[in-house]
Amino acid sequence: MTLIVDAHSDIAWNALTFGRDVLRPVMITRELERGTLTPSRNRGQALVGWPEWLLGRVAVVFASLFAAPVHRAEAGWEVLHYATPDAARSLLLAQLDYYERLVGENPEKLMLLRTRRDLDGLMQAWQSNDLRERRVGLLLMMEGAEALRHPDELPEWQARGLRLLAPAWAATRYAGGSGEPGGFTAAGRRLLEVTAELGLMLDLTHLDDAGVLEALDSFPGTLLASHSNPRALGHSLYANRHLTDAAIRRLAERGGVMGIVPYNRFLRRGWEYPDPRQSVSLDDVFAHIDYVCQLVGNASHVGLGSDFDGGFGLESIPVGLDSVADLGLIGDTLSRHGYPAAQVEAVLSGNWLGLLQRGLPET
Repeated sequence: MTLIVDAHSDIAWNALTFGRDVLRPVMITRELERGTLTPSRNRGQALVGWPEWLLGRVAVVFASLFAAPVHRAEAGWEVLHYATPDAARSLLLAQLDYYERLVGENPEKLMLLRTRRDLDGLMQAWQSNDLRERRVGLLLMMEGAEALRHPDELPEWQARGLRLLAPAWAATRYAGGSGEPGGFTAAGRRLLEVTAELGLMLDLTHLDDAGVLEALDSFPGTLLASHSNPRALGHSLYANRHLTDAAIRRLAERGGVMGIVPYNRFLRRGWEYPDPRQSVSLDDVFAHIDYVCQLVGNASHVGLGSDFDGGFGLESIPVGLDSVADLGLIGDTLSRHGYPAAQVEAVLSGNWLGLLQRGLPET
């Protein structure tokens, strides 16, 4: 069975917002949350747990550092929100501390991916017949750069394991974001320079169109869109949330990869929570993957970025998926539609693994 790379998961946000323990099986989390406000606040039941990662052969997960600006926070219950860069820094440092504790206390289950050597060792362990050798590798990413009070603070985060930077979620001091248009500011261009100098990877997800195109033109390092769908097929509250055809083509030209989000609202135009999930299927996920492949002429620039539990849950994903353990079923759907095994493997993991081999430092 092919390995899976999931290019977006808000693990720390879930732990510090809802008290979720990612080491628990999903069904236990669902049972513990039954009758509480958590499922309604997160628009559905939980989807992510370490046992499901292991069962579904999810070997690598891009783990986010994320907090919302106060004007975009959900009313009342959203505890991780900020009004100033200092507050954003404090919230994201708390999440970084969480990941370090999580991995430090569970080294037999998890590891932080800092280098290509780490990645190579992880892949070798997943080839072992001894299940005890297998761990899930977490790649740390910052989603929204407001926690950087100045671009020159980025080396501090890199030293603690950050390997991927997304300059915006909503707009930041550095660039426009989802629903808040605008290109890079002068500070944002300095941030791009520092990111390139440090050899960190740059995530285009949530950037406004102007920022996406500027980064594609000017950033010399490794580029990706961790959890973005083709705008031509999907729907979102924020018109600039997903990639245009022009941006997808340019990303492919730059050797980048984009991760499709199996979220009904992104997959099927007109779907809104709490519409029934039965109207969306794995064929809709296939349609988004296939659209990218047909647009760029190959299957080398698309993967998965589930964003599971990132503001939606079980009630908002296609029929056929129940948790992260089922992401491999997307590969079965690709096969059913005629994609050969090598291309299926590329979409499920190979494209992301190749990008990480280029984008991570050697040691």
